[in-house]
Amino acid sequence: MNILSRTSRWAHQTRTLHYSHYPRYTPKYTEYTPKHTQHTPRHTPYTTLSAIQQKREQAHEGGGQLKIKAQHDKGKLTARERIRLLLDKDSFREYDVFAEHQCTEFSMQNSIIPGDGVVTGHGTIHNRRVFIYSQDFTVLGGSLSRANANKILKIMDQAMLVGAPIIGLEDSGGARIQEGVDSLAGYADIFQKNVMASGVVPQLSVIMGPCAGGAVYSPALTDFVFMVQDTSYMFVTGPDVVKAVTNEDVSQEVLGGARTHTRKSGVAHNAFANDIEALQAVRDFFPYLPLSNKDTPVRMDCDDPLDRQDTALDTIVPSHSNIAYDMNEVINRIVDAHSFYEISPKFAQNILVGFGRLAGQSVGIVANQPLVSSGALDIDASVKAARFIRFCDAFNIPLVTLVDVPGFMPGTAQEHAGIIRNGAKLLYAYCEATVPKLTVITRKAYGGAYIVMSSKHLRGDYNVAWPSAEIAVMGASGAVEIIFRNHKDKSTMRSEYKEKFATPLFAAKRGYVDDIIKPSETRTRLIEQLDLLQTKSLQNPWKKHGCIPL
Repeated sequence: MNILSRTSRWAHQTRTLHYSHYPRYTPKYTEYTPKHTQHTPRHTPYTTLSAIQQKREQAHEGGGQLKIKAQHDKGKLTARERIRLLLDKDSFREYDVFAEHQCTEFSMQNSIIPGDGVVTGHGTIHNRRVFIYSQDFTVLGGSLSRANANKILKIMDQAMLVGAPIIGLEDSGGARIQEGVDSLAGYADIFQKNVMASGVVPQLSVIMGPCAGGAVYSPALTDFVFMVQDTSYMFVTGPDVVKAVTNEDVSQEVLGGARTHTRKSGVAHNAFANDIEALQAVRDFFPYLPLSNKDTPVRMDCDDPLDRQDTALDTIVPSHSNIAYDMNEVINRIVDAHSFYEISPKFAQNILVGFGRLAGQSVGIVANQPLVSSGALDIDASVKAARFIRFCDAFNIPLVTLVDVPGFMPGTAQEHAGIIRNGAKLLYAYCEATVPKLTVITRKAYGGAYIVMSSKHLRGDYNVAWPSAEIAVMGASGAVEIIFRNHKDKSTMRSEYKEKFATPLFAAKRGYVDDIIKPSETRTRLIEQLDLLQTKSLQNPWKKHGCIPL
C-alpha cells in the first residue's frame, strides 16, 4: 500500500509531498567571439549555471523514479521527503549536494549520482537550529562511501562548533563493499565523532530502514533511538549469518525489528507506525532538549496554574502497602498538563523515565512503577534509568524522582546476570549528577534501593515524603522474621516495627527528608524549589573521567 494512503490528516493539511521533478533542460546558446580576438570560445556563465542546475536536479532525483516508486511501495518516504516533513517549512539549507564518490573499482565510475546517497545540511524545528543527515536508499542502497561519510562528518563538526543537535535519519544497506576499507574508515570516523559529540550536543537517530553490521554502532552511540515499525531493523549479524553459525531460523523482524529493540533489548527508545508518525514524534520531542551543553532547557509558556493542587493525589496511594497503583497517573497530575513524554515505555516497565514540564521548564523524571514487579529495581531498570539520568545531567536538565521501591529484585537470575554491577550504574549516575535533584517518596523506600533512588545522602537538593511513606531497611514482615525470629506474637511485633520505623517521621527527625508534605501540594513545592535552584552551582572534583562500573 502506498504510504500516502495511510497518512494522517495532519500530513495532508500542513505539508504536501511533491514527487514531481524539474524537467531536464539545457538551453541552446550561440557562441559569440569578437572579431578582434582569436581566443578559443568559452562557455558563457549561463551555460555553466545550466550545468549546475542539471546536476542539482539529478541529485534531487536520487536513484530515479523507479527506485522512488519502490521506496513508496514499501511504505517508506525518500530521504528528501523525510527532511521536508521533519524541519520547518523552507528552513533546510543543504550542504555538499554535488559531492561524488571517487571509486573506480568494479566499474563504479559508471554509477555516480551527485550527493552520493546521503542528504546533509541544517534547518530548524520549531525555530530552533538542528543539523541533519538523511540516508537515501534509492542511491546504491544508501550504502556508506568515503564521500558519503565526509558529508556526515562535516555537519557533525558544524553542529559541535555552533552548538546544535544532530539528527540522523538512517536507511542504509551498510558499507559500500566496492570501496573496501575506505568505507570502513568512514564508519570509524563517524563513530569517533559520535563519541566526541556525546555530552556536547544532543544526538538523535531515527531508524527508517535497514541498519545492519557495523552501521548499528553509530545509532547505539547517540542519545535517543527511534524506529519505524515493520520497515526498520537493526542487527550486527543478519538472519543468513545466524542460520549459518547457529542453525537458527529467524526473521529480520524477530532478530532486530522495532518490537524487539523497544521491548527486549532496550536499544531503541520508541517505535512508531510509519515514517510520518515517527517524524512528527521527533518534532514533539525536540522542544524538551537544550541545543547544547552550554544551553539551558527551553521554558515554554505555561497555562497550567503553578499553585494547582490536585486533591486526587491525597488518596491515590492505597492504605495497604501491598496494593499497587499507577505512578504514571501520579506524574501526570503533578507536571504541567499533557507534558509528560515517556522514554522507553515498553522496556523495563518497572521504572518510568521521561521528560515533563513544571511551570514550563523541562525536567527529567525518574519514577518506580508499582504496577510492574512492585517497582523493584532489576538490571534493565537500573541501566535504563542510569542512562537517562546521565543525559539529563550532561545537558543541565533538572531531575525529579518519585520513589516507591521495595528493593532490588532478588533471585539467582538477577544475581548471576550482574545486578550488583548494573545496580551500581544507577547509583553512580545519581551520585555524579550536579543538576538540581528533587525527590518525592510516595510510599516504600527500603534498604539499598532507598539510598540509590536520589536520597538526601547522594547530594539531593530537596527530598520530601508523603505521609504514606515507609522509609526503612526492609519491610515489616522481613524485619520481624529477623529481629523477632522466635517471638510468639509476630503480628504485634510487625505493628510496633511499622510505628517506629515504617514512617517518614523517623527519617525527618534526622534531616534525611526536608519535609513531610500533603500529596496535593507536590506540584507547588517542586516548582518553588526549581525556581530556587536556578542558580545552583556545584562541580565535581577535576578528573579525566570517572570509572563507572560498565
